[in-house]
Amino acid sequence: MPKLTVIVPVYNTEKYLKKCIDSLLSQTLDNIQIIIVNDGSTDNSAEIINEFYINYHDRIMVINKENGGLSSSRNFAFSHIAGEYVGFVDSDDYIQNNMYEEMYNLARQNDLDFVECDFYWDYPSKSKIDIGRPYINKQSYYIDSRVMSCNKIFRSDLILDNKIFFPEGLRYEDIEFFYKLIPYIKKSGIVNKPLYHYIQREISIVNNQNIKNADIFIILNNILEFYKNQNIYDNYKNELEYLYIRILLGSSFLRIIKIKNKKIRKELLNKTINELYNKFPDWQKNKILKSLNNKKNIYYKTINKFTYKIYCGLFRILRSII
Repeated sequence: MPKLTVIVPVYNTEKYLKKCIDSLLSQTLDNIQIIIVNDGSTDNSAEIINEFYINYHDRIMVINKENGGLSSSRNFAFSHIAGEYVGFVDSDDYIQNNMYEEMYNLARQNDLDFVECDFYWDYPSKSKIDIGRPYINKQSYYIDSRVMSCNKIFRSDLILDNKIFFPEGLRYEDIEFFYKLIPYIKKSGIVNKPLYHYIQREISIVNNQNIKNADIFIILNNILEFYKNQNIYDNYKNELEYLYIRILLGSSFLRIIKIKNKKIRKELLNKTINELYNKFPDWQKNKILKSLNNKKNIYYKTINKFTYKIYCGLFRILRSII
């Protein structure tokens, strides 16, 4: 059995692909299964993949499929996972050559369900390091998590046995995947070294704010429905309520503010506050929210339907200046 399976979805990333695959082949961890999924690329990505396959066919598995998106490619590869652990790398990113050895060794030594590492946000003219904190209990996953899948390795049977898949056709797929997996997580760890390079492109999804930002409402609702269907909603209601607060008033709000189309921006900002109150009418009484006094939570505590409108205007002005 391979120690690790790495799944790499590819769609029209010819400019970055060679560096990505080279970084996987140069890993200091031995016995890695690399699955490259060509998701119907129309540029030279297929030719680049084929060249690597010719030279490294004993280390690389190639799957060709019609275009279906990132989640579709990851899910498609699940039936081919042979490794004890599984990781994900986006084809326009790359990793340090010791990334998987450091993470795998920590996982094996401590019998962990998943391990994550710090990572670089690589912009065209600068880089910054994203530093995480260890998860001290189950609740901390809902408070401090970095949901990005690519800076992690997961125990394969945890995903496959519980049939946890990425939502297809939607943005924010990592959010749904991660929070569906959390109830089954017993132990996790962190390598506080930046080992993953998260490349920020002008045309990348993360920098393209539009009507697709509305996918977050579907994603969050999918998570709630999952917990209800698994009969664990009542066990996690406080955490899920805080998750709604944290995402809708935090990261999602800041993305929506960046939308240039005024009509769409206004529509999604209104839906944000309405969705929060509809799903959790008494969210301001949330126990986690009331117990935390960091800057973000102080900001969340000041929000009501009146102050929210003020913040929408203020943040928009600040975004236009910055």
